Amino acid sequence: MGFLVIPALDLKDRKCVQLRGGDPEKKLVELDDPLEIAKRWERLGAERLHLIDLDGAIEENRVNEDIVIKIIEKLRIPVQYGGGMRYFEDASKFLNLGVEKVILGTIAIKKPEVLRNLEEMYGRERIIVALDSREGYVVIKGWKERTGVKAEELAENFKEFAYEFLFTNVDVEGRLGGIDEEIIKKVVKATDGAVIVSGGVSTIEDIRKVKTLGAKGVVIGSALYTGKIDFKETLKL
Repeated sequence: MGFLVIPALDLKDRKCVQLRGGDPEKKLVELDDPLEIAKRWERLGAERLHLIDLDGAIEENRVNEDIVIKIIEKLRIPVQYGGGMRYFEDASKFLNLGVEKVILGTIAIKKPEVLRNLEEMYGRERIIVALDSREGYVVIKGWKERTGVKAEELAENFKEFAYEFLFTNVDVEGRLGGIDEEIIKKVVKATDGAVIVSGGVSTIEDIRKVKTLGAKGVVIGSALYTGKIDFKETLKL
């Protein structure tokens, strides 16, 4: 599989949304029928879907769970899913339901033993460690708590497990202002390229830059939903 361009589908209050800077009060996009939107990305040729439950991540509220399950059941392409999985049982439940990969942030930092248990039961290829970064430092609990650890340092700590990483630059997330190449370089180096980049990707040129920097792929949200990037064009890269 080559470089991945993965469309994002973020759920809040049972709708598909895109937030500016991760702020629940600043919605760039709000659309009904998330299942149909997920199917649309599949029809357009997506190889994977990035599905996030923002209510779960921010408030530990499972109001979207039935929608998540429907999307998992109806799509033929792999789904990587994250949002508020604080315990082994949470991640295990969704892996058993058919999620291809779970994205774990808070739990990876607070309870690394859970990662080991999941790895033993499901295999490391089904686990993605989230590196959510604000001002260079990893943030957890829905981006509300700062850890004091840099993204590249945390990546080094978990590299021995050979997980795939998801690096989200919260500073540029949802702002359609482009990427921060310097921090991406550091994270790519720390993960040996086993990283998918999210946050700030707003042009085809941004995607090319991320690919050139050596990342495994990109997640795109706001730029797709606002029409700044045509998904069909990304398939030509």
